[in-house]
Amino acid sequence: MSQKPCYILGIESSCDETSAAILKNNIVLSNIIANQKVHKEYGGVVPELASREHQKNIIPVVEMALNKAKIKKNTLSAIAYTRGPGLLGSLLVGSSFAKSFSMGLKIPLIEVNHMQAHILCHFIGNELKPKFPFIGVTLSGGHTQIILVKNYFEMKIIGSTIDDAIGEAFDKCGKMLGLEYPSGPKIDELSKKGNPNCFKFPIPKVDGYNVSYSGFKTSVLNFLNKKNKKFINQNLHDLCASIQNTLIKIIIEKVKLSINDTKNNTIAIGGGVSANSSLRDELKKLSKKHKWNVFFPKLEYTTDNAAMIGIVGFLKYKNGKFSSINSKCEPKLKI
Repeated sequence: MSQKPCYILGIESSCDETSAAILKNNIVLSNIIANQKVHKEYGGVVPELASREHQKNIIPVVEMALNKAKIKKNTLSAIAYTRGPGLLGSLLVGSSFAKSFSMGLKIPLIEVNHMQAHILCHFIGNELKPKFPFIGVTLSGGHTQIILVKNYFEMKIIGSTIDDAIGEAFDKCGKMLGLEYPSGPKIDELSKKGNPNCFKFPIPKVDGYNVSYSGFKTSVLNFLNKKNKKFINQNLHDLCASIQNTLIKIIIEKVKLSINDTKNNTIAIGGGVSANSSLRDELKKLSKKHKWNVFFPKLEYTTDNAAMIGIVGFLKYKNGKFSSINSKCEPKLKI
């Protein structure tokens, strides 16, 4: 007799994307993301504006997810939501909706760690998946982490940024160059026409598997302060390529070190910066050279999205890992 399918509603609201997804077991039926363009004029996410936008978006986004998946709300088996880390106001919108919906439907509630979800998005669908244990690398605007992943629910951070995240460094450097927020994708695009070795920037020396991006940003700022706008415009492609090349080198060095020390050559990349084409190309080259097994998420699962929350919800549902209605949001939730 076939097992009854499990339908999970995933809700993600940790920062400035309001997202809802429907999964049937490990298959994504819908994954709706509402982006908040209001932050562009401020050059970064404004927490109060983010929470207000989530309040506007949450119900329409959930309705769209259900409609696209062609299921009724009463079909749902459980609701998974992001408990943290993230912006408190944003997290509260998603968690409050999830709790209310689960109470109304009388179905289980499942809390999800946002950073674990970036790693476990690799278990969506029926494609080849990383085998445990493996090294997870999360690269985003708020986090840069190297993680030893023992199983679905047991993960240990072995390296992280001691100051700024790689995604923030991309955005801040882009701002120095006069690019719009978010700058990471634009730097990636402009780099394709530039020379990555044209301008040299220092790679910080940090112990262990940890990285630092604060000093790098300062070095870029000091360099550009000595130049005029005309120089930046004339050398924009080379500047973007050189900045991107250094940002990626910083994390690649530590990934190499972690692989050599742990003797584990399976790596799964996650987070918004995992969409970067240069990062992917470099890791593909290294995987061929050193026989690494490198896994990249599909592009639609690199940014904050509810499908990754839903897959963790499904895995927890199978293992009976349900949450209390009294569980509080944790802006600084650790893996």
